[in-house]
Amino acid sequence: MDILEIDESTVRALLTEQHPDLAVLDLRLVDGGWDNQQWRLGDELAVRMPRTPRAPELLRTEQRWLPVLAPGLPLPIPTPVRIGEPSQRFPRTWTITTWVAGEPADRAPITDPGDAEVLAGFLAALHQDAPADAPLNPTRGVALKTFESDFETWMSNAPEPHVDEIRAIWADALSAPEWDRPPVWVHGDLHPANIVTANGSLAGVIDFGELCAGDPAVDLASAWVLLPAGAAARFFAACATDDATIRRARGWAVFRALALISIGLAGDRGLPGGKPTWRPAGEAALTRLLTSA
Repeated sequence: MDILEIDESTVRALLTEQHPDLAVLDLRLVDGGWDNQQWRLGDELAVRMPRTPRAPELLRTEQRWLPVLAPGLPLPIPTPVRIGEPSQRFPRTWTITTWVAGEPADRAPITDPGDAEVLAGFLAALHQDAPADAPLNPTRGVALKTFESDFETWMSNAPEPHVDEIRAIWADALSAPEWDRPPVWVHGDLHPANIVTANGSLAGVIDFGELCAGDPAVDLASAWVLLPAGAAARFFAACATDDATIRRARGWAVFRALALISIGLAGDRGLPGGKPTWRPAGEAALTRLLTSA
C-alpha cells in the first residue's frame, strides 16, 4: 500500500499556503490513525492528513456530509471547518476539523453502564433516512453474507473454546431477514478506536470516513463492541428496533470483535498495520457478546 509519510514542516507549510490565519497555532502529532494522520492544531482544531490511497475519498465524504449531520447529533464529532486542496506540495485533499477531546476507547474503555442510553440516543439521531445522494459503501451497512470469506479468515484467530458459539451467532445473523426498509445514515466503523471517552464515559464519536447509507445493524453492534458488560440490554431497551436487526447486529459484533483481535495480534507481532491495543478491545467485546448469548 502506498502510505505517505507526512512531517510537521509539510503540514505547517500547507497551513501557511492555504489557511495562513491558522498557521501560527501550535501543531503536534496525535498518536493513532489508520488512513489519516492527525495533528492537533491549537486547542480547538485538528488537521487530518490522508496517508493511504483511499483516504482522500473518505475525507471528501466527511467534508460533504458532517457539517450537515453535526447539528442534529447529541455528541461532539470532528466537524470540518476548512478544506485543504491538492497542490504541488501535497497531492491529496486534507481537512481541518473541530477537535473532539477525550481518550480513544481502545485505551480508555467505556465503564459507565448509563452510556447505553447515551449511545442509543446518538444512533437514534444519526439513523435517519438517508438522501438519495448519500454515499454507498460496499463494506458497511450491507448484507452480512458479503463477508463470509472474511469471516473465515478472522476465525483463524478465534479462541478455540468458543469456536462453536461464535459460528452459531454468525449463522443466526446470516439467517435473519435482511434490512428491507429505506437505507439510513450509518457511521459504519464504530469500534473502540473511533470513539473517545472522559472518565469512563462516552465523550464523542470520531472518524466518519465510512459514513454511508445502509442497514443500521452495523452500528447497533456497538452494544457489545463499545459498551461495558451487561449494558447491551439497556441499549436495546432504549432503541426502537426489531429482533431481526438485533440478530444481524450480533453478527456484525462477532465479525468486528474477531477483526479487532486479528489486527491486534498483527500489532503484537510487529506487523505493518497492526494495532496492539485492539486485541484486548476485541477480546472484551467477544466475551460480552458470548456472555449475553
